[in-house]
Amino acid sequence: MTETRLIHASAAAFDGQGVLITGASGCGKSALTLQLIAIGAVLIADDQILLTKSGDTIQAESPPSIAGLIEARGIGLIRTEYQSAPIRLVVDLGRVETKRLPPIRHTILFDLRRPLVLGPLTPHLPGTVRLLLKGGRLDPENSRAASS
Repeated sequence: MTETRLIHASAAAFDGQGVLITGASGCGKSALTLQLIAIGAVLIADDQILLTKSGDTIQAESPPSIAGLIEARGIGLIRTEYQSAPIRLVVDLGRVETKRLPPIRHTILFDLRRPLVLGPLTPHLPGTVRLLLKGGRLDPENSRAASS
């Protein structure tokens, strides 16, 4: 069965792997997405995301009315390439990570688990997101690589 939802978020993809960026208005979703694009990501969508669940996949795409547009605060709307991609990671900028070496966290989208990173937006977050999608992370409790 296929389910679709429109949510307030931004998303980008590295090598066909999507990262969904959530949080309240003004928390830095577009800023993080712009930084990800600057280091090689492709925009999925900014501000609104169409999520479609099919089996174990959650596909993210842009609503047609905003496809290829991203807001740069203080600049305006910018055109860029865009694509759809499956969501492999969620970054929640509305919640603050308080631990230096946090446990591996997950969130539920539809009824599927996805790895979760908590905010806030920091200078190292874009590179960290890129590396998480590329290689995963070491599980501090088991000293082994955790898969997404």
